[in-house]
Amino acid sequence: MVEFLRRQDVDVLAVQETKCTDEQFPRERFEALGYEVAHFGLNQWNGVAILSRVGLEDALTQFPHQPGFAKNPQADQAVEARAIGALCGGVRIWSLYVPNGREIADPHYDYKLRWLYNLAEYIEHELATPTVLLGDFNIAPRDQDVWDIRLFDGHTHVTEPERQAFEYLLDTGLRVTSPLEGYSYWDYKAGRFGKNEGMLIDFQLASKQLVPKHSFIDVDERSGKGASDHAPVIVDYEIGTP
Repeated sequence: MVEFLRRQDVDVLAVQETKCTDEQFPRERFEALGYEVAHFGLNQWNGVAILSRVGLEDALTQFPHQPGFAKNPQADQAVEARAIGALCGGVRIWSLYVPNGREIADPHYDYKLRWLYNLAEYIEHELATPTVLLGDFNIAPRDQDVWDIRLFDGHTHVTEPERQAFEYLLDTGLRVTSPLEGYSYWDYKAGRFGKNEGMLIDFQLASKQLVPKHSFIDVDERSGKGASDHAPVIVDYEIGTP
């Protein structure tokens, strides 16, 4: 990640699935590069962070009414480390790791939908401030966002309720400002990356005050040794009238 920051020279980086606690996150490495750091992690699962060199204020480790999850419906539905927000250079940034959903009949699928709708209901009232939601949405909004839609029949990520939840986020006044062509995720299994059998499930959704000047998916980063199965999605913004 340090080499990526040096290579791409980004002002703000949103990170998902850090898989560590706050104490374990190597913030000193990024502070040495001039970034302020906000991280939220509870254990070896999930974990989200924001790194900013344009200021980092008012950090929030969940959005209002963010639902929690436990397999046992009678147990405490603890809020997971899936969202962190901060004000960076006058822009409200949310780094999001949307629940996977697992299987359509799994309680995690209903949790995913509630999570997205509650997020939208919060965001709808916050867009007076320039806002970007970015990260792993675990939804392919269109059939062409997966390499072969026939293989996804009966599986999550492409169901109509998930796609409707994604559209509901856009109905708040956000728009997709990251690329809508290509893929951002390739499973480690079966040589998916080499065969370009991927999915487009990572996005940036921005409010209308933010005008995208340039955007791309850094596929080269995905091809590196020890790389994540997701490629960084980069957007250069200016504040102005759309």
